Amino acid sequence: MKINIKALTFAVAFFWGVGVFLITWWVILFDGATGEPTWLASMYRGYNISPSGSIIGLLWGLADGALSGLILGWLYNMFVDRFSTPK
Repeated sequence: MKINIKALTFAVAFFWGVGVFLITWWVILFDGATGEPTWLASMYRGYNISPSGSIIGLLWGLADGALSGLILGWLYNMFVDRFSTPK
């Protein structure tokens, strides 16, 4: 059974982008907006723990999640074709 690549791409992009956004606001609410560079900031240019950083993280997360979902779906479908048993 193949997977719908468009649906997976959208789902992973939404999950990762919104996840980065919400985690950033979680940290802001409990620790305050520090603006300090983080591990995620080393991958996502312009990201930091701040309100504007949450928007930047959302955009980077959407792009990163979409690309990851696209590659994962494509690989899954490729392996399903290669290793499926004929009926």
